[in-house]
Amino acid sequence: QVQLVELGGGSVQTGGSLTLSCRASGFAAPFSSYYMGWFRQAPGKPREGVGLITPISATSYLGSVKGRFTISRDNAKNTLYLQMDSLQPADTAMYYCAAGGSDCYVRGASGCSDWGQGTQVTVSS
Repeated sequence: QVQLVELGGGSVQTGGSLTLSCRASGFAAPFSSYYMGWFRQAPGKPREGVGLITPISATSYLGSVKGRFTISRDNAKNTLYLQMDSLQPADTAMYYCAAGGSDCYVRGASGCSDWGQGTQVTVSS
């Protein structure tokens, strides 16, 4: 049974930083072979892809977070990370880790097959 467990959410002030982590277990194939992503959803808004990463660590970012957020993976630890700097109130949302095949990278949320339970990030002005 696949499990994705997110850690690292919290409350920070504008301009602050947080690092999210997502520990994966139960995959049928090596963690290194999965496309992974971080998504977020604020109340009343659709879920959006924040950062996506391929098995060879090619990355893609939501335009509004480029230059502020960095997605990375440690295949030896089966862990996905999201370093978030220069946080803004607009970044406030529930953040989810997701995994899947290439559709997870190409199509975003609808292409990801496995999801974590989410971790809340709140940025105050």
